[in-house]
Amino acid sequence: MSYGYVIANIQVTDPVQIEEYRQWSTAAVQACGGEFIVRGGQQQVQEGAAHPRTVVLRFPTYAQAQAFYDSPEYRKAREHRAGAAIFDMLCVEGV
Repeated sequence: MSYGYVIANIQVTDPVQIEEYRQWSTAAVQACGGEFIVRGGQQQVQEGAAHPRTVVLRFPTYAQAQAFYDSPEYRKAREHRAGAAIFDMLCVEGV
């Protein structure tokens, strides 16, 4: 069985504003059938560049993971994120 994953590497630039984004994004993930696999916690770079914060979401299908980003719920979350963080985000199919 394969899943869809959204992986985000995040550098927070406004800790206060990112908390509002976090509330909206949590609701968006749930509304789109996803779950948080990694959110916060310790991390150690083994190779390559460091990313201050990493988030991994899992969705039942790759199509749902792709649809999450453009969902009305996540669009609202992104509006609240503007100026609060620098994001590198990708969608990937996996097991």
